[in-house]
Amino acid sequence: MNSKTADRIATGVFIAIAAIIISILVGLFSYILVNGLKYVSLDFLTTPSSNVRAGGGIRDQLFNSFYILFLTMLISVPLGLGGGIYMAEYAKPGKVTDMIRSCIEVLSSLPSIVIGMFGLLVFVNTTGWGYTILGGALALTVFNLPVLVRVSEDAIRSVPRELKEASLALGITHWHTIKTVLLPSAFPSILTGAILASGRVFGEAAALLFTAGLSTPRLNYMDWNPFSEQSPLNIFRPAETLAVHIWSVNTQGLIPDIEEVSNGSAAVLVLSVLLFNLLARWIGSRVHKKMTATK
Repeated sequence: MNSKTADRIATGVFIAIAAIIISILVGLFSYILVNGLKYVSLDFLTTPSSNVRAGGGIRDQLFNSFYILFLTMLISVPLGLGGGIYMAEYAKPGKVTDMIRSCIEVLSSLPSIVIGMFGLLVFVNTTGWGYTILGGALALTVFNLPVLVRVSEDAIRSVPRELKEASLALGITHWHTIKTVLLPSAFPSILTGAILASGRVFGEAAALLFTAGLSTPRLNYMDWNPFSEQSPLNIFRPAETLAVHIWSVNTQGLIPDIEEVSNGSAAVLVLSVLLFNLLARWIGSRVHKKMTATK
């Protein structure tokens, strides 16, 4: 077999693999959307689960999903980015650094149910908070930190060394070089890692079952006082997310229209993840152009 034939075979194999992956994704998305969108309506999106049909709408669950996502990323992105900067630029090679990397790898391989049990012990029982949005966000922060640290470290290390050396040669301090040279160059990769982490937050159910709870109190969306019991912004209230809601209606079997509610919720969840990813990439592209002064 000559090199050209081998090259054509390899090309065909990789094209076939790509086609299989795309087919699986298209089939999965099509199945979810075709079976779910027909049950989605304005009432379904804007009413609580106690109204409309037997199973109700998903207004509160949808809001809870975005709110927990916001709080989780607000906590985990600075910590993950800081950890990545330390591992890439400040940590000296040695046993301590190797141990930190091993701990990060072990933490990234833990099942989400284990993170949920840890959150139940620490953020629910030990703190005395009970089931809260803050407890769920902290549990998901533990869940996402390894991904963000590794992605940030790899992104910073992948920046050409010449850029850093040129900046230092001009007399610019190490931190200023990181802030103005390395981070803007590594921003697209860091953004990709943050989007992947946010997608895990949207679809996570096991960790939130034990930390954020399976119920949502009656909310008043006109009350923006974060210390009010009925305020949607209260971080010390229980909150059922959309992924947990899908699990709940399918396992408890307490409502007659389980299929309609779960299929509609799944379609909204998939579309929410898709729209969030597209919006995050668009905003990230604008920010990257501003940071690097590119067109």
